[in-house]
Amino acid sequence: MKFKRVLLKLSGESLAAGTGHGIDTERLNQYARQIKEMAEAGVEIGIVIGGGNIFRGLSGASKGFDRVKGDQMGMLATVINSLALSSALEAVGQPSKVLTAINMFPIGEQYSKWKAIDVMKAGGVAIISCGTGNPYFTTDTGSALRAIEIEAEVMMKGTRVDGVYTADPEKDPTAKRFEQISYDEVMARGLKVMDLTATALCKENNMPIYVFNMDIPGNLSKALSGEPVGTLVTV
Repeated sequence: MKFKRVLLKLSGESLAAGTGHGIDTERLNQYARQIKEMAEAGVEIGIVIGGGNIFRGLSGASKGFDRVKGDQMGMLATVINSLALSSALEAVGQPSKVLTAINMFPIGEQYSKWKAIDVMKAGGVAIISCGTGNPYFTTDTGSALRAIEIEAEVMMKGTRVDGVYTADPEKDPTAKRFEQISYDEVMARGLKVMDLTATALCKENNMPIYVFNMDIPGNLSKALSGEPVGTLVTV
């Protein structure tokens, strides 16, 4: 494997598998099998999952929710997804532990860098939920922060598209895919890789981002082996 320690960012929407909401168990189990395969190959894995398939704080705020409460509801949504993934991993024989950015014992242990690293070094998957634990920050920013904290070599952003394009490939058939692109160009072009705060945090701490399609079985293995199945965002 090209990478020995990674932070895998999964979107909540991807767990819904096109239904728009909820958790598709087939997709969940597919993810669990891919993650187990990589853990067995010796890759240390930390995971951050979004909560958009259950509740998104920003959209809640646009409908009249208090923004802070809306974001806290979004954090709880990430815990639900994290518990679901942990359960799926345990079902296929892969140890895992849910860590929460805010105190939520006994649902999960409170996150710390050292606790997450201990889990990974012991062969388990550290699933880190609640984003940063603060409102006004997305799970993209949470995953960038956790990738830096746990000293990952790369932040793997699993999406439903196979990389970064000049435009949205689902809307523009002429969009071209980048094999590699700089943080600065991503920000200058306004490309929707992650939000600006997350991209800037990765740039400041020299944390590479690899964007790939997680929904194709085997792609995680290919990406971690260095096969060009996505886009690398770096200096």
